[in-house]
Amino acid sequence: MNRRSAIPFIAALIASGNAWGAEKTVTLKVENMTCELCPITVQKSLERVPGVSKVAVSFEAKTAVIVFDDAKARPDDLISATTNAGYPSHLAK
Repeated sequence: MNRRSAIPFIAALIASGNAWGAEKTVTLKVENMTCELCPITVQKSLERVPGVSKVAVSFEAKTAVIVFDDAKARPDDLISATTNAGYPSHLAK
């Protein structure tokens, strides 16, 4: 590959943003959700974590399902986000 043809390839690789990471899904058990508005706070706290692409929070099941880029976030980052918002969580089994 010559230098000229490498530039578009490198630019596309960088622009893809997911070149080095993999999309992962985790489920957290979330504590302290006592009303139907609590999931909104949990969702917003998780959406602020870099690398998170999707969040679904269930008040009934007391869970949060998160899709994220594992090159940008770790499960511990997700747990910290909910805990800092007042809703301690841990990985569901």
